[in-house]
Amino acid sequence: MARTRILKAHNHSERFMKRLILLTGALLFATVMTARGADVKEVWDKNCASCHGKDGKGETKAGKKAGAKDLTDAKYQATFTDDRMVKQIKEGMKDKNGKELMKPFADKLSDEEIKQIVAYVRAFKK
Repeated sequence: MARTRILKAHNHSERFMKRLILLTGALLFATVMTARGADVKEVWDKNCASCHGKDGKGETKAGKKAGAKDLTDAKYQATFTDDRMVKQIKEGMKDKNGKELMKPFADKLSDEEIKQIVAYVRAFKK
């Protein structure tokens, strides 16, 4: 009888610990994802917003000069793949005469940051 009570108490504390670990993991995951969302916004604001605008519309002075497209336009976004966007971010863009329209970011941003920027841009489309 005493052994049964001990086993029940052990099972109860084991279930409690499993739930506690699961809850802690979920909270850590949510914290990391929230921080990652804040990080990508910081990367965008620091490296992209001066031309593309904080809202992605490209209506800044530098954006208009470079011919930045409206990244909120779903039709425009449909004209390029994520891979193409990654390549453009890494290598930059030049016009047909070789004039730089967008500087390359391969040396400034990690592959992970570039992937996050692509996802951030995709979220702009209407």
